[in-house]
Amino acid sequence: IAFLTVVVLISVSLLLYINTFTSEVVEAQNQARIREILESIFPDLTDFEEEENLIVIYEGDSIAGYTFLASGNGYSGAIDMLVGINTDHTIKDIEILSQTETPGLGSKITEEEFKDQFTGLAADDIVLSKDGGSIDAITGATISSRAVTDTVRQELKNVIDMLSK
Repeated sequence: IAFLTVVVLISVSLLLYINTFTSEVVEAQNQARIREILESIFPDLTDFEEEENLIVIYEGDSIAGYTFLASGNGYSGAIDMLVGINTDHTIKDIEILSQTETPGLGSKITEEEFKDQFTGLAADDIVLSKDGGSIDAITGATISSRAVTDTVRQELKNVIDMLSK
């Protein structure tokens, strides 16, 4: 028992020691990935600042827009998105961070043809065209399309309310 206790204590100590070095590397990689995604939405980004559930985007000294995470349930599971909005609260761009939708159907939510439909839209316009809105659903993937539009619309309204306060 004493031998096993010593082995466990040494192992745990080594893991904690190694973790102090690797956690910095992992954090740096995460920050680089976040910056890369933010730069894809806001190409002129000079800096960003995280505030609550919102990332404020700066171009020079002025605020260029905001980004926020949105997560909804599609046909096959969760769809996680990063949504960029302009200062006038219209959509700048959306990036699908992760999804488990059906390959070749629902997975088309990641294609530019679908995502580009959101650009410039206000919250009330982010509705599928079959429901009276401006977004054309992906053929055969209405559930996935509706999941993205409903999630983006609702989260955008929440962010607008938060920014108005």
